[in-house]
Amino acid sequence: MNNELRIMNFEIKQSKVTILFVFFALLSLFSFSQVKSSIDVDSIKIGEQITYKVEVEADTSALVIFPEGQTFGALEMIESYTIDTTRKDAKYNLVKKYGLTKFDSGVYSIPKQKILIDAKELYTDSLKVEVREIVVDTTKQGLYDIKPIIEVNKSVGNWWKYLLITLLAIALVAFLLWWFIWRQKPLTEEEEIALLPPYDRAKLALQKLDESGYLQNENLKDYYSDLTFIIRKYLDEKVYDRALESTTDQLVSRLNLLKDGNQIELSKEDIRNIETILKRADLVKFAKGTPDIALAEIDRNTIALEIDHVKEALPEPTEEEKLLDLQYKEEQERKKKRKKIILTAGIVGLLLIATFAGFAYKYGFNYVKDTITGKESKQLLERKWVTSEYGFPPVTISTPEVLKRVVRPDSTTQNTKVKASGFNYGGIDDILSVTLSTVMLQKQVREAQTQEQADAPEIDLAEIGEAIVRSLESKGVKDIVILNDKFTTPNGAEGLRLYGTLSLPTAGSESLRAGKFNVLLFTVENILQQIIITSEDNDVYLEDLVKRILDSIELKPKAK
Repeated sequence: MNNELRIMNFEIKQSKVTILFVFFALLSLFSFSQVKSSIDVDSIKIGEQITYKVEVEADTSALVIFPEGQTFGALEMIESYTIDTTRKDAKYNLVKKYGLTKFDSGVYSIPKQKILIDAKELYTDSLKVEVREIVVDTTKQGLYDIKPIIEVNKSVGNWWKYLLITLLAIALVAFLLWWFIWRQKPLTEEEEIALLPPYDRAKLALQKLDESGYLQNENLKDYYSDLTFIIRKYLDEKVYDRALESTTDQLVSRLNLLKDGNQIELSKEDIRNIETILKRADLVKFAKGTPDIALAEIDRNTIALEIDHVKEALPEPTEEEKLLDLQYKEEQERKKKRKKIILTAGIVGLLLIATFAGFAYKYGFNYVKDTITGKESKQLLERKWVTSEYGFPPVTISTPEVLKRVVRPDSTTQNTKVKASGFNYGGIDDILSVTLSTVMLQKQVREAQTQEQADAPEIDLAEIGEAIVRSLESKGVKDIVILNDKFTTPNGAEGLRLYGTLSLPTAGSESLRAGKFNVLLFTVENILQQIIITSEDNDVYLEDLVKRILDSIELKPKAK
């Protein structure tokens, strides 16, 4: 008996210990249940807002991180409110609110949200939300015909800003080229003198010599240097083209030879006067001769007189010489204009190369090249896309251009009535084609069938995929390599994806182009929805374009 009592006491004590352990474990679990979530309403109309609230109790030193971004499943976050913090004893009570909404009817689940408290991960409970359709009372709300299409002016956009900047840049470059190259600049004094005839230029040089002040300063060396240069320059241009580089004896000898050859009607006295002055100048320049100032003035007047005599002695230019002179001037003008054109073209070319190099460095060589050449796939990718719904149940898809309706007649196959509607962009010969089809299959009612059995035909996606491949082959497509995978749209619709490579035909040619294809198949009861996309291969723009189309696809459930 005593042993039994001892055993019973031991068991009672053990049970108490177990109960206490469970109690403390539950208490411990309760103490760690620091996260609560709730919503203000669980049923809303389409487009209304739900306030989703997360409450966290944590130590004052704890780091709490709430979820950010679109982490609420099918519901869209439209606003994230600031955290409301209140202190409770040694802890903080943090409240974070989110504004959520949904524009499609149905029952949705807000998934568990991860809350980080220091290094610990805690999760909220998932919550159900019903989004109701807006019911229209047709007995009170009148029905009206479909309104006609109204043309809407397209928005101007920002293209005019880029055009304005481009025009301003071109205008600036054109102005600088005109100012520095093509503008008729005012002539300098030296240029105006250079355009004078040799006789007038020589007379003007003598006048400037008088104004130089050499004689007043008794600077005879410079005076005679300039004086002899004037007569030599004139003779060089009108009589003997080596007069400047010849010695005095060589020049005098050439003048005598021209006189004896009747090429110039210059007297012996004129030649002797020129020779005397040139030799006197040589003595002043090289032997430090010092003639009187009066003699220097006489020599200046003699040179002026001899210039007149040389002009008179020169024969009048013939018509042929005048023509040659005119042709020479015209040729000089053409050379000058050609030089301006080459210089302008060079500057413009360098600016274009520098501009191209700058954009290529920033955006990449191929991108800039394709922009300049206007590559079709790049233009499709960067234009304003169209997002619209097609068919029923509606399929939402974004494409570079709106899909055009394709009329497809109803048909009957193996006791199954087929109603099809289609929409299309591009063709198999183009760089991109998008075909969207909605097919409704309905079995014909037979005597042994009920209506429910007749309305529920089986849809084999694999068989449909093979039919699509055969259809592509009938259009000239070859070398089709097929892979398949599941496909899920952003709003959760699941379907089958067939994809791979193929060889596309070329319009007007027997050559084939490397290409890719994507076939998406979805079923909703007795409805088959299919999207077929073909595109050329080895084109980065088309790859981004197809990905953008696939990411935009959303399916809406059939309205009941």
